[in-house]
Amino acid sequence: MTDLKKTVYTFGSKKAQGNAQMKDLLGGKGANLCEMNLLGMPVPPGFTISTEMCSLYSNSGRSVVLNRIKQEVKTAMIEMEGQMGCLFGSNSEPLLVSVRSGSRASMPGMMDTILNLGLNDESAEGLTNKTGNPRFVWDSYRRFVQMYSEVVIGIKPLNKDDKNPFEEIIEELKKVKNVKQDHEFTVEDLKEMVYLFKSMVKKNSGTDFPSDPWEQLWGAITAVFDSWMNERAVYYRQLNNIPEDWGTAVNVQAMVFGNMGKNSATGVAFTRDASTGTNIFNGEYLINAQGEDVVAGIRTPQQISLEGSRKWADSVGISEDERLEKFPSLEETMPEIFIELQNIGVRLENHYKDMQDIEFTIQEGQLWMLQTRNGKRTGSAMVKMAVDMYNGGLLTEKEALLRVQPERLDELLHPVFERNNLNKAIVLGQGLPASPGAASGQIVFFAEDAVKWAEEGKTVIFVRLETSPEDLKGMVAAQGILTARGGMTSHAAVVARGMGKCCVSGAETLKINYKTRSLKCGAIELQEGDWISLDGSTGKIYKGQIATTAATLSEDFDTLMNMADNHARMKVRTNADTPKDAEAARRFGAQGIGLCRTEHMFFEGDKIKAVREMILAEDKAGRDAALAKLLPMQRQDLEGILWAMEGLPVTIRLLDPPLHEFVPHEVASQREMAEEMDISLAMLQDKIRTMHESNPMLGHRGCRLGNTYPEISEMQTRAIIEAALNLKKAAIKTFPEIMIPLTGTPAEMEMQKKIVNQTAEQVFLEYGERIDYKVGTMIEVPRAALVADKIAHCAEFFSFGTNDLTQMTFGYSRDDAGKFLPFYLEKGILEHDPFQVLDQKGVGELMKMAVAKGLSERPDLKLGICGEHGGDPSSIEFCHNIGMDYVSCSPFRVPIARLAAAQAAIKDYESNKLKSLKNLEMLSVL
Repeated sequence: MTDLKKTVYTFGSKKAQGNAQMKDLLGGKGANLCEMNLLGMPVPPGFTISTEMCSLYSNSGRSVVLNRIKQEVKTAMIEMEGQMGCLFGSNSEPLLVSVRSGSRASMPGMMDTILNLGLNDESAEGLTNKTGNPRFVWDSYRRFVQMYSEVVIGIKPLNKDDKNPFEEIIEELKKVKNVKQDHEFTVEDLKEMVYLFKSMVKKNSGTDFPSDPWEQLWGAITAVFDSWMNERAVYYRQLNNIPEDWGTAVNVQAMVFGNMGKNSATGVAFTRDASTGTNIFNGEYLINAQGEDVVAGIRTPQQISLEGSRKWADSVGISEDERLEKFPSLEETMPEIFIELQNIGVRLENHYKDMQDIEFTIQEGQLWMLQTRNGKRTGSAMVKMAVDMYNGGLLTEKEALLRVQPERLDELLHPVFERNNLNKAIVLGQGLPASPGAASGQIVFFAEDAVKWAEEGKTVIFVRLETSPEDLKGMVAAQGILTARGGMTSHAAVVARGMGKCCVSGAETLKINYKTRSLKCGAIELQEGDWISLDGSTGKIYKGQIATTAATLSEDFDTLMNMADNHARMKVRTNADTPKDAEAARRFGAQGIGLCRTEHMFFEGDKIKAVREMILAEDKAGRDAALAKLLPMQRQDLEGILWAMEGLPVTIRLLDPPLHEFVPHEVASQREMAEEMDISLAMLQDKIRTMHESNPMLGHRGCRLGNTYPEISEMQTRAIIEAALNLKKAAIKTFPEIMIPLTGTPAEMEMQKKIVNQTAEQVFLEYGERIDYKVGTMIEVPRAALVADKIAHCAEFFSFGTNDLTQMTFGYSRDDAGKFLPFYLEKGILEHDPFQVLDQKGVGELMKMAVAKGLSERPDLKLGICGEHGGDPSSIEFCHNIGMDYVSCSPFRVPIARLAAAQAAIKDYESNKLKSLKNLEMLSVL
């Protein structure tokens, strides 16, 4: 931890003690509030308690932190009072504040916020006298009591089916007072509500609601620190790889009020469309409301721009007259404010060189900026924005490439609804197209049920009136999200876009009943478990399950991929075992095949019968007879794959898995096989028993199998060489690379290479023709890394099989590790699942050693990776840094790998440039 002398940083009146570069210390919100002040924008004054205090809080507790920050907070509060012309804790001139979280990475809704802090019965009367607006005051007061009680005191529903106790009071009061909307409550009604709220809090907690503003403030600050470790925040950090030790800052800011009448409002704006990436200023606002009303989705917000308002009205079937009367845009109701806000948006985007997500409040006709941050967006919007900003001169090509998160490209490759089936589908309703994509699933209403159903293999659509941060796990488990309330900036919409999930929000015609677990759409009633389909691009909701078709990639996607290929040093290949997979990968830009698993070609039709005959044969003659049946089948499959990859290298791995995987283990299948082979069931079962291995992953497989039964390697080599020669006759260029699996000693490799070369020469002699080919090995045994220089003596390439290398290095079985890995990740024993993210400190060190040793023996050694890590961006960067020539991954991860390879090269170049500059500076000093 750095110097803890300063704990609080102030901002206000166009001055600030921080800036945008201080996110690590001040969090994203605090740093950007400082930056907007320095840019001269209208920001309510306040102060930020540093993220270091969150770490201190976690390690040392409440009293230590409060003692540390108390004096600086009081000094900062005096500065804020001077700027606002009122006093914190005063009954006649009260200063009210908001208390908000702010990590260095955006975590929307995951931590806690308290607004209107500083109110009590006396200051409420004083504020009423000051403003002459008692309804605003008591509306703010009831909001504060509810927020503070939920966040700090912990008043919440006991069970998932229970209503929020505050909402129960509000609903009961509506019945008694005969009102439908919150804004219809009178001042006396709101006073009664505050009394009822406080009474319920005392009954449930055993303590009075605190009236001392300073006690309220200390409670709120520590509650925000506590929220860094709440369940949803922890889960969100795990989901997005945000380190726990980053901590959150606490931002205390003077309140400005959007609920002071018809000339006040609050809203959220985006400088570009977060769903599509289109360069359109857009957003939502609510008249006479506070910020939480917009993001919570409780009220349907209005659109900021006239164009957006008309599009929204058209999508939900509202006439222009009704729109103008009930849902006018900010551009129409407050045109001068709209222009000011739009101009600020342009300035902020140009300053940060990224799309901005802006929170604002309008208090009695004055615009105030509450936050700006780089906006969350869909994968397709991410690509479009990067390319558009590059074309517009806002970003360089390298900056544009670094702007896109490789994993988010996966969203662009997802299927869309098949048009013919879509035209026949029954439309249930219309909502807002909050996050693009097509999703079909079974209706589920509660987060824990969504998780359970998904774990059972069901496909679910998570349906809620509106989502809250507590629903995060259900949103992750679902294929799509549907809400009856909320707009394009509601919690559901923002989080869904951040996860790349299909989402339809604000479908107000839907009637959801949690108790009966039913959903009513007009005359149609659906129960939990019924199928529905969502189109996140149009907002339409359909009855039943709709078939999907492959997505069409945009010109922007192609532009980005071409830019990536210009910068990447490593090639990107694919793992493919069929011509179909090879063709798909080539469409996505694969530059060859890094792993073709020949055994995957044996699991269909007559092939599996021939394989079983070979396995169960009594002698070599029997094996040869079975292999003769397999040869033409294997050759035909390989011809299709080599043809699909014409002109590109194809690495073909010889048979790798244990032979017992090919034989039947159920009695019925064994009986059928015995009849086919014309032997008794008992004889067959005896043969299968002899094949049993205690640990088949470390048993008779890979090169061990090929050396024990060389005829298998001979057949496979012949199939590869003959396939390539046959294609050569058709003027198809092929570059086969024969890979020997599971090598652990140089002698194993030499024996297999001798078999391959002798077989190839025999085929060349028979054909009277030759082709070029390579023979290499898969490095997946730790010993192979240790003796890599010896193995490289006869291996022309290394392909790292990091799936098995990880298993053998850790001593974890990938099939069984699920029993303890979640616990290890939760407790921090492991930072990542080593089967998803390459273990650079252990497995990575073996790889570095193998690369160095291999190149020392054979400088032209080709180096690649073909394990699942070949599609993981952080692992790809590691592979670039240790000098790999290529990575190989599944077809649909090829675009992700291409972009990650480019980003690795750019970061490497920038790092080396920085080192060179530092060296020059040192030389100049000397």
